Amino acid sequence: YLGYREVMNILLWFPESLSESSKKHYVLAGLSVPTRSRGDVQTCTDWGSPVIWDGMFDPDHYDQEHRRNHSSVSLTVFAVGRYLDAYLEALLLSAERHFMVALPVTYYVFTDVPERVPDIQLGPERSLKVVRVQRHSRWQDISMMHMRAIADAIESQIRQYSRYVFCFDVDQVFVGRFGSESLYTYDRNPRSRAYMETGDFYCHAAVFGGSWQTVKNMTETCYQTIMEDKENQMEALWHDESHLNKYLWLHKPSRVLSPEYCWSSDIGYRGDMHVTRLLWAKKNYDTLRVTV
Repeated sequence: YLGYREVMNILLWFPESLSESSKKHYVLAGLSVPTRSRGDVQTCTDWGSPVIWDGMFDPDHYDQEHRRNHSSVSLTVFAVGRYLDAYLEALLLSAERHFMVALPVTYYVFTDVPERVPDIQLGPERSLKVVRVQRHSRWQDISMMHMRAIADAIESQIRQYSRYVFCFDVDQVFVGRFGSESLYTYDRNPRSRAYMETGDFYCHAAVFGGSWQTVKNMTETCYQTIMEDKENQMEALWHDESHLNKYLWLHKPSRVLSPEYCWSSDIGYRGDMHVTRLLWAKKNYDTLRVTV
């Protein structure tokens, strides 16, 4: 997950093994050195960015800082074809309960059937905009064209109203706080522009975000490499997600969200998962990915 380096005095808990040089990195970025850590999970990347877990932050502190800085967030989601009826309403209703509840939020719903977008009762400082998109014949193309549509929306609308952008898959539901603590200002086809010999973290394309400038740069770059692959008649193994991972490997994120922020009940119990914030919905690919 990408983000900003602007908010001051954000509380992070360093692991005992974090070097003094890494701690200095946080101090220079305006972040205070915390007084406790979690020893049961990785809380810092090799390049010095925090991995956000429950117990590492004071949510009230984050919310107060972002309100003082007049932060606002856009949530983008694609609901094309059968995905709209199957998932969109549940995602939006759960977002109203759990997503950035302390901040102004604008939902951007990208769909080929705007007339079917549900009428959701939104809270104060929450709004919804519908963006019509083209329906492609293959679900892989629908997925990969997300990057271009997001970049265009940021340029034409989002940058005027929101400081941050979060992009979600529609087949998910919020079940716990997904708040301002998340804000911060490896493919195997060797010929693909997404190809990587090695990597570090694998990033799920179901959730990514950051400042609008960062997300615009990322989605534009991914779209460009996707189109270069198409011109060469090739396709990355995991489509847009492969290109996203290549980008994040080359441009290290300044904040990484733990599995709490994107989880599947099918994986089962994990002792280090104290809370769950976002869950995958049941996948019905056999019916939902049928194109007409």
